Amino acid sequence: MSKGLPSERGALTLLRKSGCSSDVIRHCKAVAKLAVEMAEICRKKKMDVDTDLVEIGALLHDIGRSRTHAVDHAVTGAEIARSLGLPGQVISVIERHIGGGITAEEAEDLGWPNRSYMPQTIEEKIVAYADKLVEGSRKVPIDRAVDDFERKLGTYHPAVDRLRKLHEEMSAILGDPS
Repeated sequence: MSKGLPSERGALTLLRKSGCSSDVIRHCKAVAKLAVEMAEICRKKKMDVDTDLVEIGALLHDIGRSRTHAVDHAVTGAEIARSLGLPGQVISVIERHIGGGITAEEAEDLGWPNRSYMPQTIEEKIVAYADKLVEGSRKVPIDRAVDDFERKLGTYHPAVDRLRKLHEEMSAILGDPS
């Protein structure tokens, strides 16, 4: 296991103790299962992927939903993770799992801490992508997530394009898992 990461059981305990609902925990488990499958595909292709980080990051990605279900649950989740002393890599997964990412400029407009919330590492991208392919606790096609973004944000919102680009990047690596 990667240094400083909680175990799977430990991560689930953190979700419960933070006040996440059973629905959020089921979602996190489903995202983690899919994300680990994606990480294993990457490893079979000789990519350097920390599967333990993917699993624990995916389990904890929605810890902020213990306090809010708004888009800023990523910022809230990162704050919770920091208060729990979780490693920076896990905090980054939590912060950067929203959509296809949020730029520093968009974060500033949202009143968030001024930094980029764009997934950078392969582990962050895997968790962000797996999250878009899981609605509740079941896997859905990426088109469903794209349609949802378009409905909420408008067809030409930059977040829609970023989600499509994340899908293209991950599909090039994984094949089309949706």
